[in-house]
Amino acid sequence: MAITPINVSDQLAFDPKALGKLKQAAAQNSPEAIKATAKQFEALFMNMVMKSMRDATPQDGVFDSNETKTYTAMLDQKMSENLAKRGVGLADVLFRQLSAVSATPPAGPADGSTLDPIDRNRVKPLNNTFGNGNGGLPALPALTIPLDKTFPARPAHVQAFQEKLGAHAEEASRATGIPAKFMLGQAALETGWGKKEIKTMDGSNSHNVFGIKANSNWTGKVVEARTTEYVNGVAQSRVEKFRAYDSYADAFKDYAGMLKNNPRYQNVIANATDATSFAQGLQRAGYATDPHYAAKLGNIIKHSLLA
Repeated sequence: MAITPINVSDQLAFDPKALGKLKQAAAQNSPEAIKATAKQFEALFMNMVMKSMRDATPQDGVFDSNETKTYTAMLDQKMSENLAKRGVGLADVLFRQLSAVSATPPAGPADGSTLDPIDRNRVKPLNNTFGNGNGGLPALPALTIPLDKTFPARPAHVQAFQEKLGAHAEEASRATGIPAKFMLGQAALETGWGKKEIKTMDGSNSHNVFGIKANSNWTGKVVEARTTEYVNGVAQSRVEKFRAYDSYADAFKDYAGMLKNNPRYQNVIANATDATSFAQGLQRAGYATDPHYAAKLGNIIKHSLLA
């Protein structure tokens, strides 16, 4: 009995009904089903990218709540669907790759390649590591991704932030033993990736990328700024005094000295074996009053920054 083709090209399987149709179509092993499956993967991939970007962004504003997060997730899902329908190139690559696996490849040029010379100049091969040809798993064909459709390793603002402060973080790392990536993540959280750095009255930069307050023992320059503090879990807006520095180098040096010499942060340095331990150690030591500080910091370190 003939099987009626199922049209899933315009449906994205974020709900069980659409997913069931996709599974039924995939059983036919048709080009349409392969193309639809590739489009599903592209949509899910874009959704994960957007979720990671949301997680790496501080979300402690006045209008942030569980309800707004729910609607934001729904918006991101819809945007992922629209992006996948228009295509960013990933689905096309997967379709060609899966089609090559499921069908007998046609005879190619004399050099054994499957692309014409123009296409070969536009692709970057990724050697797969599956199988050894000695009775193990069968080797998969090498995946090729067009160079003009590859995804950047990091968003531009993340890369610029890491390049601007990376050398200072490395210096502080040598003084404290804490990985530079951890400290960059904290600076990113405190300043919104450099977009919300504390300014002085004349608009100049305080270089205080760690939000360190000026207590009674501080003898350096001071700047006042509005900040959000949590009292019994409730956010309150206050004006506080913060330390001001002449340079980012001085800020990282002071931060390293505080963690190294202040007894309350000794366990932070001792347990800075991974991003989660470091973030939780800072919160336990009372570095910030935000009850979600450790989770936010851990997400930034693990999902946004390169080692």
